[in-house]
Amino acid sequence: MRILIVDDESLIRMDLRDILESEQHEVVGEACNGVEAIMMCKDLQPDAVLMDVKMPELDGIEAARQIGYNHLAPVVLLTSYSQQDLVAKARESGVYGYLIKPVREEQLIPTLEMARGRFLYEAESRQQMADLEKSLEERKLIQKATGILMNLYKISEDEAYNRIRVLSMKKRSSIADICRLLIDQTAK
Repeated sequence: MRILIVDDESLIRMDLRDILESEQHEVVGEACNGVEAIMMCKDLQPDAVLMDVKMPELDGIEAARQIGYNHLAPVVLLTSYSQQDLVAKARESGVYGYLIKPVREEQLIPTLEMARGRFLYEAESRQQMADLEKSLEERKLIQKATGILMNLYKISEDEAYNRIRVLSMKKRSSIADICRLLIDQTAK
């Protein structure tokens, strides 16, 4: 995996880098605060972000919220604190994992792998939802356009759809585009 490490303490970043690289993961960048983390996420597109909670300028929870909102990468938060309110804020920010320092190698790698897996699953689900919404919109266009042709030429639904399909092939355009054109032309 390609990992972005974000912590305001250079020694911790160095230790995390050593652990990750010893497991054949690539550290694509290091940041010292949440603002840098967001910018680096956009530029580097890491597979996962390992980020401290307490940092200057923008803390890890708010940075994780922004990274998650933009679907840039899964964030695993690191902290020296296990306070319940902090855990609740982290959960609400949409992080994919939460580890207490000092981080052990046997916890770190599986947590990052789980975070990456969940992130990819959610990305696939968002894409499927977008595809379904597009399909539904196209279905509505087709129904409206076939209805227009049925009324205009007093033909069956099958015949109206067939005419749209044939025109789509002749014009080398999608059925949805032909339907939009037909709807626009009859609206005038």
